[in-house]
Amino acid sequence: MQTDDSRAETMVRKWHQSSFRSYSRCRFPRVTAGMKPILLQGHERSITQIKYNREGDLLFTVAKDPTVNVWYSVNGERLGTYMGHTGAVWCVDADWDTKHVLTGSADNSCRLWDCETGKQLALLKTNSAVRTCGFDFGGNIIMFSTDKQMGYQCFVSFFDLRDPSQIDNNEPYMKIPCNDSKITSAVWGPLGECIIAGHESGELNQYSAKSGEVLVNVKEHSRQINDIQLSRDMTMFVTASKDNTAKLFDSTTLEHQKTFRTERPVNSAALSPNYDHVVLGGGQEAMDVTTTSTRIGKFEARFFHLAFEEEFGRVKGHFGPINSVAFHPDGKSYSSGGEDGYVRIHYFDPQYFEFEFEA
Repeated sequence: MQTDDSRAETMVRKWHQSSFRSYSRCRFPRVTAGMKPILLQGHERSITQIKYNREGDLLFTVAKDPTVNVWYSVNGERLGTYMGHTGAVWCVDADWDTKHVLTGSADNSCRLWDCETGKQLALLKTNSAVRTCGFDFGGNIIMFSTDKQMGYQCFVSFFDLRDPSQIDNNEPYMKIPCNDSKITSAVWGPLGECIIAGHESGELNQYSAKSGEVLVNVKEHSRQINDIQLSRDMTMFVTASKDNTAKLFDSTTLEHQKTFRTERPVNSAALSPNYDHVVLGGGQEAMDVTTTSTRIGKFEARFFHLAFEEEFGRVKGHFGPINSVAFHPDGKSYSSGGEDGYVRIHYFDPQYFEFEFEA
């Protein structure tokens, strides 16, 4: 499936404009880049994760309901739904060529789906909720982490999809115990040689995908890491934390590079594929939302310059904390999913692309 650019441009002109505010207090020139959101309404509860496929023509969304949705990103049309989970779905991923979809849920299962038909191909049962999941670069190996709950330990499990016996017997080829602090976010590292995991304690670990040993361990965050997202070339990644910061790291060494500071917990952060920009989504703790107005809650997507660590714009729209953000692979739009249950696709106006830093 290919994105129809001309159709997108025509439709974008018709969508209403929302506010993209720039800040004169920053050392950036004043910009007024309009945003034209498409509102996706396919979930009854809070969004937990959104994820584009590699081409960017599809957007996968999961929430605290059992529904897994896939949408055409160009116009917000729902393409289909993957039905089978019976609890909140915490994570979703698509493989390199968008043949398969992987989901993890609070119903103690990780499921593999045929992307096109929606057929469930594999059901991997666990002892506790599946918090994170992902395909390796080749799409042959999957990993997922389970929560530390109900007396069960947190584990990271690895399955090779080329070996049917592992799936049939529900026996991973490797299982890594995480005794100290449970994993709250994890992604595959460069070349599929390791996974990078963020923990409830604020620690970052790099685990070998062959031996399971901890290759690198750092602790730059003081509180839980909520999200990890890689750059397009996989050389860097950005973390989002409850300590009110997002941080940029080197994927190989886990060396800390940059810090982006806010006044509220950061639930998700994503790196632009073609600009030195990072978008942050967050707000306050979900339990405090009902006692705070939208204005005070800081429910905006916030844009920072990657090199200068300065904020240059915000986008309003959600009626609660933003739980997940993602840049389109072409960098011309981004999406956000919120505690309000809505997903918003924002196409950037020309001013955004003409925007330059002035020293």
